[in-house]
Amino acid sequence: MNFPFYIARRYLFSLSKNNAINIINAIASLGIIVGTMALFVVLSVFSGLKVFSLSFTNEIDPDLKMTSTYGKSFLISPEEENQIKKIEGVASYTKIIEERVLFMFKDKQHVTYLKGVDSIYPVVNNIKKKLFNGQWLRPDSYQVVIGYGIAQDFSLGILDFENPLQIYAPKPGKGAIENPEEAFNKTDVLPVGIYSISEDLDSKYVFADLSLVQELLMYKPNQISGIEFHLKQNVDEQAVKAQLEKIFKNKITLKNREQLNESLYKMLNTENIAVYLIFTLVIIVALFNLVGALIMMILDKRANLKTLLSLGTEIRDLRKIFILQGTLLSFLGGLIGLYYGIILVSLQQKYELIMITPTLAYPVVFTIENVLIVMATIVSLGFVASLIASSRVSKKLLD
Repeated sequence: MNFPFYIARRYLFSLSKNNAINIINAIASLGIIVGTMALFVVLSVFSGLKVFSLSFTNEIDPDLKMTSTYGKSFLISPEEENQIKKIEGVASYTKIIEERVLFMFKDKQHVTYLKGVDSIYPVVNNIKKKLFNGQWLRPDSYQVVIGYGIAQDFSLGILDFENPLQIYAPKPGKGAIENPEEAFNKTDVLPVGIYSISEDLDSKYVFADLSLVQELLMYKPNQISGIEFHLKQNVDEQAVKAQLEKIFKNKITLKNREQLNESLYKMLNTENIAVYLIFTLVIIVALFNLVGALIMMILDKRANLKTLLSLGTEIRDLRKIFILQGTLLSFLGGLIGLYYGIILVSLQQKYELIMITPTLAYPVVFTIENVLIVMATIVSLGFVASLIASSRVSKKLLD
């Protein structure tokens, strides 16, 4: 057995004759345990908040979205559609048109996105689960589905046949507008459903039939602004992208769910890193106790160390004893802290002990990644603290 490790293990589990040193060691161990538990619980909470926040966008964003690189819309041929159907990783796809238009209802108006969708859209995005009221629109009809936020802004309900929702879309063309009334295409639509996802999304989209939007925007029957894909499980996303780029000759832009919500992902990741750094600082402060405890141990064992030095043990091996002791103490304290942290996270998941609102519990997620991050942090910082404390062992001190 390695000699420094053997001595370090003996020192770790043996009590000192000096009660003050035992108390200092207990405080250092408690600091490591509590710091580890707090770091793990906070990381689990932020992992839960990240999953909770992204769950809203996941309901309406596809696995992969294709748009034109050179304009708002593009033409898709039957041959290209047949090639898309042959891609092995694609479970289903839906053609869409997105355009900002003016909506008017009685004396109120609102500018937001009109999204034309085909009959496959609910299969790709599973939007029907988020219907707050009413039903999904029928294909080849003048029906629309609006967001809860838009319904509130307009004080608009569903199936109001006497007061239709009006859509104004600018006509394509160039030059000055002589008659404002002739600058827009107009149509009346009937809201038949209201969806509710999140505050932002509830005011962003009005869903309508694809052919209706093509007619309103004066698009050709095969002219669309994008295609949304639902991919099969465990499929190679890059391989699917490569095949699509080959079909459309690199004239398209492909974005996955993370790229479609880049700012949201950046914000959540930044918050996670900030919290990790703050609690790491707390652990660093707690590890000052470890430095103090090891220094007191060195002074307490000075006579034993002098004997070992006389027997031929080198100073660097004596230092290794306390480096290993501090690292082992950090490792064991980390394991105990993780044990209690995992219990707390499991209790919150099962029994919802802490609530944000009367109906919504704090979301927490247990991940192996968080376990590894916490253990790596504790052991690394414990090693550095032990290295600092062990530098007190010198020939001058023992003489």
